[in-house]
Amino acid sequence: MTVIWGTTFPVQKLIIGDVSPLLYISVRFGIASLIAYFIWGKGDWRRGSILGFILALSYASQTVGLKFTTAAKNGFFTSLYVVLVPLVSWMIEGVKPRYNHIAGMVLAFFGSYMLSNGIRGFNLGDFLSALCGVGFAFHVVLITKFSKEVRETDLLTPQFVITFLLNGLMTFSSGWNLTVGAIGSAIYTAVLATVFGIWVQVRYQKVIGSNTSALIFAGEPVFAMIFSFLMLGEMFTLKQFVGASLLLGAIILAGVKG
Repeated sequence: MTVIWGTTFPVQKLIIGDVSPLLYISVRFGIASLIAYFIWGKGDWRRGSILGFILALSYASQTVGLKFTTAAKNGFFTSLYVVLVPLVSWMIEGVKPRYNHIAGMVLAFFGSYMLSNGIRGFNLGDFLSALCGVGFAFHVVLITKFSKEVRETDLLTPQFVITFLLNGLMTFSSGWNLTVGAIGSAIYTAVLATVFGIWVQVRYQKVIGSNTSALIFAGEPVFAMIFSFLMLGEMFTLKQFVGASLLLGAIILAGVKG
């Protein structure tokens, strides 16, 4: 799943300069809503709406932020949720992180920092991407919590619909431009990154827990870096490769027991 999520950064960067980002998200989640409804039905709207509200704001800040920063830096600031999840999990679930989680979070933070070549030239896009990271931290933890309370697939349709509607409403202030390439990207991200990806989350996070899941997700900016190089030609330094290695180390620590 992290491989698929990693591809979305350069895929969306290729088209985001020519389209309305909020309209793009609305179309993406509109497609996901239809798919989820026909597969799993209407779901649990109380819990799903909470997840949808958080997800809508997170994706909006991430996608708008991508217009003002690079795909790699967008991936870095989004990935800050990996470091924030243990704190949010402790607040909401009462789950204290294990020693391997703490060590993994430290590696993940420094790895993400080095992967981004630091935060020199911090701009509006970076700030919006960081807000996205905070939102995703709450989204990860609440998925774990809610999926233990109701059938996990009941969480899918409502959050997709809410994300579709909220971003659609915000589109009125951002324009309606949408290209053929953007529609193709929306279909790709709706099917794989949204419907399949979030189904994996709601199905398996309750098995391995929020903290371990967050460390596994540390692979997302690594794959964002790889695919940004392959698809966009973005070049990377030795520091960034060291950062990617630290993130992979964090993923390995996620599987350590104790």
